[in-house]
Amino acid sequence: MEAKQYVEEIQKKIHENDRGQVEYLQAVDEFLPTVEVFLKENPAFVESNILGVLIEPERILQFRVPWQDDQGNWQVNRGYRVQYNSAIGPYKGGLRFHPSVNLSVMKFLAFEQIFKNSLTGLPIGGGKGGSDFDPKGKSDAEVMRFCQSFMTELQKHIGPSTDVPAGDIGVGAREIGYLYGMYKRLRNYDAGVLTGKPLGYWGSEARTEATGYGCVYFVKHLLNDLNDSFKGKKVVVSGSGNVSIYAMEKAKELGASVLTCSDSNGFIYDPNGIDVELVKELKEKNRERISKYVETHSDATYYDGQSVWDFEVAYDIALPCATQNEINEKQAEILVKNGGKIVAEGANMPCTLDAVEVLDKAGVLYCPGKAANAGGVAVSALEMSQNSERLSWSFEKVDGMLDDIMKNIYETCRDTANKYDAANNFVLGANIAGFEKVARAMLSQGLV
Repeated sequence: MEAKQYVEEIQKKIHENDRGQVEYLQAVDEFLPTVEVFLKENPAFVESNILGVLIEPERILQFRVPWQDDQGNWQVNRGYRVQYNSAIGPYKGGLRFHPSVNLSVMKFLAFEQIFKNSLTGLPIGGGKGGSDFDPKGKSDAEVMRFCQSFMTELQKHIGPSTDVPAGDIGVGAREIGYLYGMYKRLRNYDAGVLTGKPLGYWGSEARTEATGYGCVYFVKHLLNDLNDSFKGKKVVVSGSGNVSIYAMEKAKELGASVLTCSDSNGFIYDPNGIDVELVKELKEKNRERISKYVETHSDATYYDGQSVWDFEVAYDIALPCATQNEINEKQAEILVKNGGKIVAEGANMPCTLDAVEVLDKAGVLYCPGKAANAGGVAVSALEMSQNSERLSWSFEKVDGMLDDIMKNIYETCRDTANKYDAANNFVLGANIAGFEKVARAMLSQGLV
């Protein structure tokens, strides 16, 4: 069978079997066409149906999570863990607590995680999990009771050599602490079962900063190839969570001016450059809305209920760091009009397929999340190594290793794209490079 027909048949089957799973199908539709050229040159992978096997998750877990609120009433949420592919190592991927979580979102994130983790060069497979529980507006006691109930079920299916979750949207140090504490209580303790832990108990230096820093490092190495740098660049960032904060911090450190950040209620524009320390105080310490920013920065403007990507202001680099599908086709056109030359995804799949097409046609250098935001999982894997050795490395050592990993990811995407006569197509480069490593591992292990 020819590669094109093979890919089309797999795509058709997935659409038939997974109707309505919008986010998952979007991720599949982005991935499949790009690996066709690789399969054409490597027909053995078509003959063995590696792609057909890989596209199906190894295991999907769904469970109920009952918990009591502060009034003593029982509430219930859905919990998920998608253990997608373990060919190159234990399942690795975050837990997301957010009302938008459903099976489609979990499968999309886990599918992307396979290739992201492969690109790091570290021995970790792809998985993802979470719940439709919303930590916002909940007391610490309610969050604790939910996390304990969630882990009571999840602990049956994870372990340091099997599946090592981390944090994601809605799962920060507080949630990781509660989850870790419950795992210890139930399983008699193991340091390596979760990553993103606080430094006081087996966490890694630079893990908090890793995804945001890594995204900026990816762009740094791209700019180096262009004999350019962040110095003097105007950068627009969405979000104000962990990824956004540290992307802003590193971009500023490298000489850029960061103009915006946002939360789910609206966004801030500060022509003098975003005060990252204030954003940290508002979001990490006080859990306030970003609108509070303007109370101490009179030159800044808050745009209630609006998206950063509808805003018309000149800039050079866009770092979408909020959530999936935050940039649509129309907003991509605005981005191009504003002068954006590079888009690097700090979030997972923040650009729709139509938006990516607009960016490609305009010659914008588009850096997909599975490559640009791989720094977080890379340092999570480094945390696993430290836990195994019962060692703690310095911030400088971990940060240096992160920069090296992101340089390697960038060069792998660049060189793979060039190999297939698709210069600057970092999507194709990331997908083929990530897929080839996993596929060869599956073939050698007889997993077909």
